[in-house]
Amino acid sequence: MDCLVHHMLRANAQRTPDAEALVHGQGRMTYDEMWRATGGVAQGLRAANVEPGDRVGILLEPSLPLAVSIFGVARAGGAFVPIHHALFADQVEHIITDCGMKALITDGARFAQLEPMLSKCPTLKSVVVVGSSSVPSSALQQYDYQELCQAPLTGPVEDRGIDRDLAAILYTSGSTGKPKGVMLSHANVVAGAAIVSDYLKITASDRILAVLPFSFDAGLNQLTTAIQQGGTCVVMKFLFAKEIVAELERERITGLAGVPSLWGLLAQPSSKLHERELPHLRYITNTGGAMPLTVLAKLRELLPRTDAVLMYGLTEAFRSTYLPPEELDRRPTSMGKAIPNTEILVINDDGKLCGPGEIGELVHRGPTVSLGYWGHPELTERVLRPHPFHPLGTANAERVCYSGDLVKTDDEGFLYFVGRRDNLIKSSGFRISPTEVEAALCKTGKLREAAVIGLPDEILGQRIKAFAVPRDGVSVEPDALLADVATLLPRHMVPKVVEIVSELPKTSSGKVDYPSLRRNELTAANGNPR
Repeated sequence: MDCLVHHMLRANAQRTPDAEALVHGQGRMTYDEMWRATGGVAQGLRAANVEPGDRVGILLEPSLPLAVSIFGVARAGGAFVPIHHALFADQVEHIITDCGMKALITDGARFAQLEPMLSKCPTLKSVVVVGSSSVPSSALQQYDYQELCQAPLTGPVEDRGIDRDLAAILYTSGSTGKPKGVMLSHANVVAGAAIVSDYLKITASDRILAVLPFSFDAGLNQLTTAIQQGGTCVVMKFLFAKEIVAELERERITGLAGVPSLWGLLAQPSSKLHERELPHLRYITNTGGAMPLTVLAKLRELLPRTDAVLMYGLTEAFRSTYLPPEELDRRPTSMGKAIPNTEILVINDDGKLCGPGEIGELVHRGPTVSLGYWGHPELTERVLRPHPFHPLGTANAERVCYSGDLVKTDDEGFLYFVGRRDNLIKSSGFRISPTEVEAALCKTGKLREAAVIGLPDEILGQRIKAFAVPRDGVSVEPDALLADVATLLPRHMVPKVVEIVSELPKTSSGKVDYPSLRRNELTAANGNPR
């Protein structure tokens, strides 16, 4: 029975020890090899006095050691904290100090760069160094990753804890302040893998290409679903979309998840997707925002034998809804319905259930609801609350997740995203969804992606500003673009201004960084340089 995260690996190491578990470039690991390596990492972490629940950071580029370390930390009884490899030193320091990290797994080059900062972090006691023959001297206790993986076990690595215990902390950006750590239990991670495997029909024959960072909940799920089902997780770091296409063909990939910006790149002619035959690619999934309809149509044209599954989720509750591929033609803008073993409610401001077409907040109930925010009990209480229609009598009773996302349903119960409660634009008395305006901008066929924000306006309340990224080789004039959009939207939804940009700012998980766009505009409005 898979109760703890590493049990998913153990089960398949026993069942199919010689099956391929991990691939990265020329490197490959079987389930037996991966299980043995995680045992060595777990043994080393325990020797470094990592106790149950202690936080262990993992700061590595996409690689075999990254995947092994996640399961090794879980096997040691610690809580793994994946850190995106592109973060700057001050961002890494925030995560380490915020969660009181006890150990860090990183490569030699990053350790050398970060050591002056790391040695000042009060809770950090040890570092496991990956792939370096020379590391700086440090007051921190140092271990060699490869030596740990190859070390014979001196005894069984017994389990510590149960499925309700802390397994991971994923740091996620909100609308304000520094990133906050969302706490996931072992049960959350295991349930998330099982549920997604259910509706995507993932089996041991699947080969999943992991291009999303493991510090992102959907990225982590690419690894956990593959390992839980006994399939293969192919890990890669890419610079260009054509590299992804080449890997899809070379590794006979059956499943690929991405965010809208990634799909926009793959839909471009330069991605080479139109030049390759991908008969093995069984499904693609979208998360992290709405996929523009023009991009979706292009992908379906280029991948006629591949199912496209649109999904919605949030780190605090992982996956919430999905749209079955057979519904795409009838409702391509829908988020779908609840994932298995999950209840989704749409609640209005009066705390009552919304009817069809009425906008309300999405509330998620199910086994993937997180434990809350590390070190932020007030925020946890605000987001994780008792079920609104099932009064609970004890302090430890089940909680549901108030997502902050505004949605509506159609007459058949299919959900549609309207916007974030804190992103919704109010202009001239209208409530306007940025997502809907972005979709119209992309529908012109001139853009690769777009982002829309609301800015303060004395008369309108808020005025709409759009940022537009042209498609490769397409010249876009702002006035012409706005004229096109005016034929697709009512007047009050047409942006007052559009700015043509080469790229949109992104978070580490690949989502559009809307808070950054707003901050820059407000700073400029106050007379300060951006």
